[in-house]
Amino acid sequence: MASGSGLRKSLAMRFDDELRFFKGWIDKPKAVGSIVPTSSITAKRMASVANPASGLPVLELGPGTGVVTRAILARGIAPQNLYAVEYSAEFAEHVRRIYPGVNVIQGDAFDLDRTLGEFANLKFDCAISAVPLLNFPTSKRVDYINGVLDRLPVGRPVIQITYGPLSPVPARRGEYTVEHFDFVIRNIPPAQLWIYRRVGNA
Repeated sequence: MASGSGLRKSLAMRFDDELRFFKGWIDKPKAVGSIVPTSSITAKRMASVANPASGLPVLELGPGTGVVTRAILARGIAPQNLYAVEYSAEFAEHVRRIYPGVNVIQGDAFDLDRTLGEFANLKFDCAISAVPLLNFPTSKRVDYINGVLDRLPVGRPVIQITYGPLSPVPARRGEYTVEHFDFVIRNIPPAQLWIYRRVGNA
């Protein structure tokens, strides 16, 4: 009976997430990349780049309903070492409620100095991004990746989910490298994962 009850609870939570995500998409389609949340498989792959042993906090951008947040915490990142920036006030409040202890900040991921405020000078181990970059001009995407990489040690990754076949941010020699990380079919729609890093003294 317990396993059946647990399954019903899990399905109910997933339905609630999907309903909330769909409502967010209807309200602000440009701020939400898909009409359903990221799958747990994709979330686990994205969270896999985090290094709990680094001692540095992790930056999550665009947590939405918190599916990737859950995977980051399961990876071994302590809640107080996770900073999640969410544009939607409703999603931010939802993540804050279900993951107490996580530093949930409601604001614009494209303006991290202002959004992070007192935490603007923090160095992060990595950044895990579900911001729907394809909804924005290429120049803004490039500035976004450069701004996030400024907050990471050289060599540490920004991982980005996208639903197009190509990297949403073009390679620019001397500033960052672009690497295809994974193609996850078990996601709706199928997801591409890309990694961006600074190399050398870039």
